[in-house]
Amino acid sequence: MTLTLTAVAPAPAHRRHVGPAAAVVGRNLLVLRHEWTTLAFGVLEPVLYLLSIGVGVGRMIGTVPGLDRQVAYATYVGPALMAMAAMNGTLNATAQSVFMRLRFGNTYRIMLATPLRPVDVARGEIGTAVLRGTIEGGGFLAVMAVFGVVHSPWALLDVPGALLVGFAFAGIGLVTATYLRDWPDFQLLELVLLPMFLFATTFYPLSVYPGPVQALVRCLPLYHSINILREPALGQVGTNLIAPTVYLAAVGLAGFWLAVRRLDARLSD
Repeated sequence: MTLTLTAVAPAPAHRRHVGPAAAVVGRNLLVLRHEWTTLAFGVLEPVLYLLSIGVGVGRMIGTVPGLDRQVAYATYVGPALMAMAAMNGTLNATAQSVFMRLRFGNTYRIMLATPLRPVDVARGEIGTAVLRGTIEGGGFLAVMAVFGVVHSPWALLDVPGALLVGFAFAGIGLVTATYLRDWPDFQLLELVLLPMFLFATTFYPLSVYPGPVQALVRCLPLYHSINILREPALGQVGTNLIAPTVYLAAVGLAGFWLAVRRLDARLSD
């Protein structure tokens, strides 16, 4: 009787050193490559707003007060629509996708059967969402440049700005997904997002509101997201970016912290 020994080749080095969160991101990107149209539509929606409101209505409005001067209406609205693109991209990658995996599939339970932990799942989902939001926001910035809406080289800072916006809303979306019970609950999410989109200085300056409303608007994450993109796009870079940076980073970190605990509770049932 002859015994044959079969050698098992070790995994390639680049696979052996992939972290657990990176493995989740890689898995999500494999799924997303078959859904590339979602990225395209994530850029197309704000482009339609830019054409209809920024350019179309903007011709009737003319200029509006910028940070220190009058600017064309499309120039004013464009960075806000970029913030919307980054926000929508990350929320679609977290609130919707994570909800489906929690509610209708055993994706996470299968993941946790491996050495992955809930914190690794949360990191991977947030990493995927940030990447998606940055791609959609950066794609829209390229469209803005084509339409001649970008007038300052400082607008390149909007790319890392979109990453920070994505991080903040990824944390929000991941936490939200753990509370959603069924598809009708998404209407409640829209009930929050739509007014925030309309009133967070997307289409007109904060000064048009009375004092108490201004205080409320300053609490909105989209307001700070718009500021961190609008100000570099208008050539205003300095200490004015500290407050929105700290705010968005804090929101993202708080969302991640709460999401880890919510996922741990949901997946341990």
